[in-house]
Amino acid sequence: MSRVIRAAIFQTAWTGDKESMIQVHEQAARDAAAQGAQVMCFQELFYGPYFCQVQDKAFYEYAEAIPDGPIVKRFQALARELNLVLVLPMYEEEQPGVLYNTAAVIDADGTYLGKYRKHHIPQVPGFWEKFYFRPGNAGWPVFDTAVGKIGVYICYDRHFPEGWRALGLGGAEIVFNPSATSRGLSRYLWQLEQPASAVANEYFIGAINRVGVEDLGDNDFYGTSYFVDPEAQFVGEVASDKETELVVRDLDLAKLREVRDRWQFFRDRRPDAYGPLTAP
Repeated sequence: MSRVIRAAIFQTAWTGDKESMIQVHEQAARDAAAQGAQVMCFQELFYGPYFCQVQDKAFYEYAEAIPDGPIVKRFQALARELNLVLVLPMYEEEQPGVLYNTAAVIDADGTYLGKYRKHHIPQVPGFWEKFYFRPGNAGWPVFDTAVGKIGVYICYDRHFPEGWRALGLGGAEIVFNPSATSRGLSRYLWQLEQPASAVANEYFIGAINRVGVEDLGDNDFYGTSYFVDPEAQFVGEVASDKETELVVRDLDLAKLREVRDRWQFFRDRRPDAYGPLTAP
């Protein structure tokens, strides 16, 4: 039987200040809900620039507590108003000096369900993330939401297959991958890795990337956000590589059982043989 949910992702450019960036995302959530969306994810570090292009402790001020900070509270109220599950990629301060790249997950009734902390932290030119974030330490949670089982993997994480698999084994039906990824570095991977991971782990993926060149550096964020199904087929068109765009798509979660019954990847995996893969 069909089990269709309507999902949304949103790509946009840096507006120049935090409050207007928050307002842009609030309006995007309203627009998505007006189109019938039931779940929505924003881009990585959604209310700021991608400040990891530089190493400047002034940007520590963008971090706040999750779930007790003002942004989560603000979007809990919005989720409740719109009856919309929200995934909020944020800069988290656990305590002074202990900072994470995190996504908070809010259910459609405004309930805070938990967080995912980015595990894999790059440190290369234009992506100086170890200056800002500790590696995630909270596993790969799968959140039981009003629309189904949701997982999150963040940007650089996508190059590592282990987390994708952990989310599949945890029962994820949709995994969101909010990103800030640049044309010059990883463009050739963008439409390879997530479709391949959707196939290998037999779920839908929503891949979100910001757009534009920000005044902190020359990283050219190329958008092209999309949903992909467990047969590596894009669901509708891929978004623009330059413009702000709201992507709303219908995902039939019944397809997951069909694909899993066909391939049986989880049945045929060999965890008894994989021990050496976890050796340092």
